[in-house]
Amino acid sequence: MVSAEQTPIRALVIDDEKPARGDIKRMLAKIEGIEVVGEAGDGIEAVERIDELRPDLILLDIQMPGLDGFQVLERLAGHEKLPSVIFITAYDQYALRAFEVHAVDYLLKPVDEGRLVGAVDRVRRIRKGTESGPDMETLLQTMNILMRRLAIRKGDAVVMVDTDDVLYATVDAGEVRVVTREFEGASRHRSLDELERELSALQFMRIHRSYLANLKQVHEITPHFSGGYRLRMGGSGGPVIPVSRSQAKELRKLLKW
Repeated sequence: MVSAEQTPIRALVIDDEKPARGDIKRMLAKIEGIEVVGEAGDGIEAVERIDELRPDLILLDIQMPGLDGFQVLERLAGHEKLPSVIFITAYDQYALRAFEVHAVDYLLKPVDEGRLVGAVDRVRRIRKGTESGPDMETLLQTMNILMRRLAIRKGDAVVMVDTDDVLYATVDAGEVRVVTREFEGASRHRSLDELERELSALQFMRIHRSYLANLKQVHEITPHFSGGYRLRMGGSGGPVIPVSRSQAKELRKLLKW
């Protein structure tokens, strides 16, 4: 009978960037006892491949189209046997301390080869029973908290804000700016598209090519020229942002006005 230690760990690589998947697969190929059984380029494909292949380990990107990494795990919560999870993420290190507390491993992009080896070693210890694995319920609660927090740079400080308190995000001189009721600051996100993907599970909508709005903070909607609209955010004295004509129809359906 082959022992658990001798049996290869069957790994599935999940990342929406093909070069990133290739890099991870090349690094895994150097680690003894790892068999890469497949890959997936988005969250929906990831769920399908996990159901099909039943891997022992998934290397899971957090920010992906379709379903993000958090939503992929939510889809797996009812499975009888869950794979070990190593997160691949661009989240700031201080925000990820909660993952460490709950025995979830992660890799920061760009992935460091030594860090990957250490993460795989941790998976081995979990499989051998010498270290406890993550508790899924606690993990999902932790992820839910992190999804609803954003790190905003204000001068030399970094302020953690609840996404419910965000009015909108925009692009200014190539920088993503986030506006709350209390202050405005710079986001670490490289583009508004990237921030939109991260907040896709929450009540945010791309109302204009340059604006991402928190629909919970819409106070007033007024018509504007050429079939567009304007939104007043946060209250009667709040800032006003544009809604493009192409997005006005979708916004009307969501807010039911």
